[in-house]
Amino acid sequence: MGLWRGIKRKAREAVAPMVFLAVTGYFCWNATQGALGLKNYVLRQQDLARAEAGLARAQFDEAAWARRVAALQTARIDADALDERARAVLNLSEPTDIIIPYAKNDRLF
Repeated sequence: MGLWRGIKRKAREAVAPMVFLAVTGYFCWNATQGALGLKNYVLRQQDLARAEAGLARAQFDEAAWARRVAALQTARIDADALDERARAVLNLSEPTDIIIPYAKNDRLF
């Protein structure tokens, strides 16, 4: 009987630390691997960086289109821009023309 009581007492004493360790392990696992854990935090930061890069590209494209539209409005149409665009579309130039190419990322049309 003494052996059985000793085993029961030791088991009862071990229950609280085992529960504490299980709960601690659960929270540690969720802190690193869970939906709001460190692993997913890094993935969200990468998604945010990609989204910000896409936003920057879209804003650049929007500014380029705004410049193009502003140059072709009837109230303040630029004769040089119109002439340049007509020559580009028709693929024509005068022998006396001086051709200055735009940088790759700064094209008007």
